[in-house]
Amino acid sequence: MALTPFIVIGGVGLLVLVISLIVGDIFDFFDIGDGAISGTALGIAAVVFGASGVLTTSAGLDLIWAYVLAAVLAVLAYLAAAVVVRRLTKSSDGVPASAVGLVGVTRSTVSPAGGEVSLDGPHEVERRLAYADTTLDEGVRIRVVEHNGTRVKVVAE
Repeated sequence: MALTPFIVIGGVGLLVLVISLIVGDIFDFFDIGDGAISGTALGIAAVVFGASGVLTTSAGLDLIWAYVLAAVLAVLAYLAAAVVVRRLTKSSDGVPASAVGLVGVTRSTVSPAGGEVSLDGPHEVERRLAYADTTLDEGVRIRVVEHNGTRVKVVAE
């Protein structure tokens, strides 16, 4: 019975961590604290709290000390994870370079609904999802006029 809170909090933390890793940081959607709160870091902290609580209770430590040690380790894990997440977010790899102005060629038919293009740029090694106001056939030379997330809007050159 004494292990139940640790197991529940650790399980919820694992769920938050998995969701944050698959979908992206869940707190980014709410713009809470300008990135001060990280779902990934909260998930890690909850998992550490649960695991350390179970381990210390199983080792025979008094329940109050198990909670204190689990809470301290969870706070330290949160702080460490938050620092790492923030550094990764601010790294040059975390910010995509704008593709506006790049030229390339359509690799499939591109329409308002979508398509694929290859761009001639220093960091362009894969195909990109693209869309256009008019339908462009495969093999047409194009130029990027807008960059929206992972998609680019193109026009015929």
